[in-house]
Amino acid sequence: MRKDHRPPYLKRLYVGYERFYVNHFLRPQFEHLGRDFNFMQPWNVEVFGPLVHIGDHVSIMAASDEKVRFTVWSDREDLRGIHIGDACLINPGVRISAAREIVIGNSAMLASGVYITDTDWHGLYDRVGPGPVSPVRLGDNVWVGDGVMVGKGVTIGDNSIIGARSIVLHDIPANVVAAGNPARVIRELDPDTPMRTRADWFAQSDLNSDLQAIDKALLKHNTLRHWLRTRLFPRRGD
Repeated sequence: MRKDHRPPYLKRLYVGYERFYVNHFLRPQFEHLGRDFNFMQPWNVEVFGPLVHIGDHVSIMAASDEKVRFTVWSDREDLRGIHIGDACLINPGVRISAAREIVIGNSAMLASGVYITDTDWHGLYDRVGPGPVSPVRLGDNVWVGDGVMVGKGVTIGDNSIIGARSIVLHDIPANVVAAGNPARVIRELDPDTPMRTRADWFAQSDLNSDLQAIDKALLKHNTLRHWLRTRLFPRRGD
């Protein structure tokens, strides 16, 4: 379909069910889930293990063919788990796997297919244990592009951007663009250009209210009969 043909009340019911699903089925699995979240297809979000912390105003979008997975698997005494800050955006296919600690700062954006891990999960010679473990930290307002892999022990500084399909094996400083395999700095961001973050957006408005206003404007002429027709007898242009 080229557009959403659902009448507004049907869309509200669907969104309401998504929120019910998150609160009833997912919230008990998180160590903490903040307020004003926005999950799309939350039944395609999987949580395995303890100590997964999610901040306020976080948007998580999943899909049946690109599930979002948070995994904490370890018996370490210093296990800290996964910590995701406020106002972050997590797109379909993101996998975050921690054996000790992965920290993602506020307003970070993870594009589709990003994989972040703090261990190789097997050693060179010990193929049973998880191998060397070293925490991963992404700073505030970091943007990680499509299909990026971030390996153990990596720190990415505030505001930095990682280009699509890059493999990050070493620290990336703040306020740069990095890309490649392994990822290297290719340019610096202009310090004189103002930076607008997702946290700034939420400080000025409410995501769910904004989405409701957009839906009201886009769906106001849709009717149940029209929606059923598009589902059962779709036409070119639907």
